[in-house]
Amino acid sequence: MNEKPIRTPIDWKTYIISFFITALIFGAAFEVNNLLSSKKEADIKGVQDQISLDILSSETQFDLLGEVSCKNVDGTILSQEINSLATKLSYMEANKQSAASPELIYLKKYYSLLQIKDYILMQRLAVKCQFKPISILYFYGNEDVCPQCVNMGLVLTKLRESYPEVRIYSFDTNLKLSALNTLREVNKISETKLPAVIVDDQAITGFRTYDDLKKLIPELKEIDKKRADDEKSSKAKATSTSGTSSKSILSKII
Repeated sequence: MNEKPIRTPIDWKTYIISFFITALIFGAAFEVNNLLSSKKEADIKGVQDQISLDILSSETQFDLLGEVSCKNVDGTILSQEINSLATKLSYMEANKQSAASPELIYLKKYYSLLQIKDYILMQRLAVKCQFKPISILYFYGNEDVCPQCVNMGLVLTKLRESYPEVRIYSFDTNLKLSALNTLREVNKISETKLPAVIVDDQAITGFRTYDDLKKLIPELKEIDKKRADDEKSSKAKATSTSGTSSKSILSKII
């Protein structure tokens, strides 16, 4: 006689508990995902608002500086901001962890726009105040495309340190920035011929030494001559003062 198989009773309680636990896990995961998405959207909105504010601020500065008196053209607030950003960029580029960070890319784009604004501003002031600014536009790329760009950058840094009168604007051609692309196209700068500099509206490609660049800027000879004359004048004045002091001391002794 065949025995009937024994059926194990279904533990509905366990199934119900498992169902609620699973539903709770999925619900929590869904809620966390919504929170993260909301936070991401808020972060993006915050960045967009900051960019808009920065652009509006720089536009306002540009308009204000356009009305500056001719006696104050040697230095502008915009140039000070450019120098501050340049220092921060140099630090971040030297740090490998931030070399490709979104913040660095944003700062480089903002820095490039400020430089273009400052360059345009100086051209307008030059016409208004009847003077000729000494400016160099420098275009560079990464080491794979332009192995000499690093050395060229060092040469330009030395030139800027030796002659604060020279305004050097440096641009990374890898940045996707329409204003920068326009500036490059207007000056007929090819991404395959880097490094490149614009001196006195003349495009010069390839590496140039410190002395090569000095020869391209005749105004530097005048600056060197003035410095030499000032140094001679200072030495002559010091000698004259020393001689007068000696005579004064001698007269008191006699």
